Amino acid sequence: QVEGSKNSLKEYLSEFIGAELKQLGFKINIYENPEPEAGPIMLANRHEDENKPTILIYAHGDTVIGQDELWDKDLSPWKLTKDGERLYGRGTADNKGQHWINISGLKTVLKNRGKLGFNCKILIESDEEMGSRGLRMFCKDKRNILNSDLLIASDGPRLNPDSATVVLGSRGLVNFELSVNLREGYHHSGNWGGLIKDPGIILAHAVSIITDNRGQILIPEWRPSSLSNEIKYLLSKLSVSGGSKAPNIDVDWGEANLSPEERVFGWNSFSILALEQGNPKQPQNAISPSARAICQLRYVVGTDPEKIIPALRRHLDKEGFNNVNIKATRMSGMMATRSDPNNKWVKLALKSINESLGHPASLLPNIGGSIPNDIFAELLGLSTIWIPHSYT
Repeated sequence: QVEGSKNSLKEYLSEFIGAELKQLGFKINIYENPEPEAGPIMLANRHEDENKPTILIYAHGDTVIGQDELWDKDLSPWKLTKDGERLYGRGTADNKGQHWINISGLKTVLKNRGKLGFNCKILIESDEEMGSRGLRMFCKDKRNILNSDLLIASDGPRLNPDSATVVLGSRGLVNFELSVNLREGYHHSGNWGGLIKDPGIILAHAVSIITDNRGQILIPEWRPSSLSNEIKYLLSKLSVSGGSKAPNIDVDWGEANLSPEERVFGWNSFSILALEQGNPKQPQNAISPSARAICQLRYVVGTDPEKIIPALRRHLDKEGFNNVNIKATRMSGMMATRSDPNNKWVKLALKSINESLGHPASLLPNIGGSIPNDIFAELLGLSTIWIPHSYT
């Protein structure tokens, strides 16, 4: 997310992660990203036995920007701070801390047994926070090298901080910009108010017809058809909990006839990420020439991603908002995925975790967020299991 970071990302892969994996018997290759602006990709391989299964581990080494001013007092993104059982620092949860836990697990098994008992490949990219640019092209090109039996990866949040979570996929993601561009320059609101259209008012009304006043989606094609009885049953055994530091769930928000768990794991949600018109810090007595909103749809399996933007176009045109422009923005290509909960690998993972921890893991059909799981599930044809270690 910061221009000029490619050398730092490459250094992380080669001098830190790569160096550690070499000591564990992995062969390391670091590749330039097929997308020129995106960060490098590392592929590590430890081969033990042709007759053993091969596990692919995915992770990303990039993080969001530091945002120092948003951290609590006495905490910094640039300094690792321990507070009880929590560690605070940039990347501790997403994603460096998560893949480091998995590498530490491999290290522990090798120390105790001398071998893993399976073949292992580790793919670490450095562009996930920008939408994993180039990853699909890389995996398509390296399909033979990446050939595996199963993906086990760790990214995203646990359902509850007190128990393990097994995730079968993710919601898809489409980011798009709505804009109204009417003229050049600003015009005095006294002399021109009531005479010329205000782009902010037009945009506000356009955005308001995407959902009702409690956030229920009003575009028919955006309402999924995949909330089956099986998924409802899985979700009925779960309870969304963010722990002591999470915000309270608004019971009067979102789809009225769904539980909180069904809303975030079995349904689609629309969000406005940013609004822009004029300068709120120094507002002028003038009608702006333009206004824009950066918006997002998180969608589950059962929503056709190819129909999302066209459906929005039809919906706005039907209501008379032909002068509202729509264009996809960054991170617009992550697809919704969901593995079969009856898959043999899913059952094995649940059995293993339950035996190790002494209590059952939460099984999620997909996380509420978005990860590039479709690359592994669809492009590479793998069974995919995500076991996140992060906060809610």
